[in-house]
Formats: sequence, C-alpha cells, structure tokens
Amino acid sequence: MSSASESPGRSRDRSATEAAIVAAAERLLLRGGWSGLNVNTLATEAGVDRKLIYRYFDGVDGVVERLAGRLDLWLGETLAAQPATKASSYRDFAREMLTGYLAALRANPLILRLLVWELAEDTPLLRRMEAQRAAVLQRWTASRRPDLPLPQGVDVVALNAVFLAAIQHLALGALTRKRFAGVVLDAAGWTRIEAAIDRMLEVYPD
Repeated sequence: MSSASESPGRSRDRSATEAAIVAAAERLLLRGGWSGLNVNTLATEAGVDRKLIYRYFDGVDGVVERLAGRLDLWLGETLAAQPATKASSYRDFAREMLTGYLAALRANPLILRLLVWELAEDTPLLRRMEAQRAAVLQRWTASRRPDLPLPQGVDVVALNAVFLAAIQHLALGALTRKRFAGVVLDAAGWTRIEAAIDRMLEVYPD
C-alpha cells in the first residue's frame, strides 16, 4: 500500500527500480562472482543512480540479502521437487538427502557463487544467509525423514557435516573447473560420485 506521500505511479517506479537492481546483482554475481560486486558496478549494470541503491537497500548488502531471500525459496523448491522415497533405513534417507542437496546446488549456480563468498569472508550478512539456507535444508530433511531411529555408535551430526561439506565443494569444483581431484565432473563423473557416496554411507547400518 502506498503511503500518503507516495503516489501509486511512484510506488510502481520504485518497485521496478528495485527489481532492476536485484536482477543486475544476479547478473554480476554469475559473471564475475562476489569480488566484482560493488555500488558502482551495480549502479552501472542496473542503469540507475548509485544513490538509489543506498536509498532503497541501504547499500550492496541489502541488495544481496534481497537476492538471497529469493534464492532460499528457489533452493527449497528444487529440493521439494526431488523424488521422495520411503526409506527403510537411515542410510537410505541419508543418501536421498545428500544426492538431493547435490542436485539442488548443481541447479542453482548463483547459490554456489554465494557459497564462495561465505567461504572467503565472515560478515553478519553472510551469517544470516548461511542460517537461512540451513533452515531450508533442515525443513526439507524434517519433512522427508522417515520414522527411523538415529544410528547408534556413530556421530551422525559430524558425519553429515563432512558429507555436506564434500557435496558443496564438489559442486563448487564443477562450477569453476569442471573437475576435482582427478574426477571430471561430467555425467559419468557424477555417476562415480554418487557411487562413492553409497560406499561412504556404509558407515551407517543398513
């Protein structure tokens, strides 16, 4: 709803400008990563006065946070689209979780660009983005997890952290170099990776 001092036309103009700025940030991140994103490059890409970035978003961080909010929704939608199975063991469930997360990351190169940023810096904005992404993943796993007890005798939390870190790093390798540690990350390579995930998950009882 427009305020008394803001006409409907002006409100629409602001919405269009905000959308253009967010879209420009997405293009810049996809082309050159986070290091090429600043107020000047963003204003030039969006074709707007740099003052509007501060007025509407309080700076680049506000633009990125708006964009990240959309990406978390996209990640959730990608995860939700993964085929659900009735896992008979925690091992089966873990495989579904890991391969589903890998598929979601591979489908969203912009999320991978933001992951690179998170690995390179530690800021309140990046912490909020990480927490938002973790919440999406937790909601997804909670909705998919069967009524199965956690495996005994293994540190499930630590193991899953290692598995998820490996998944993220492989997805990043595919984005930047198309290979990692001697494995070419093409269709055949991803088949090898999924077979390796199966082997690693033998740590969980069947």
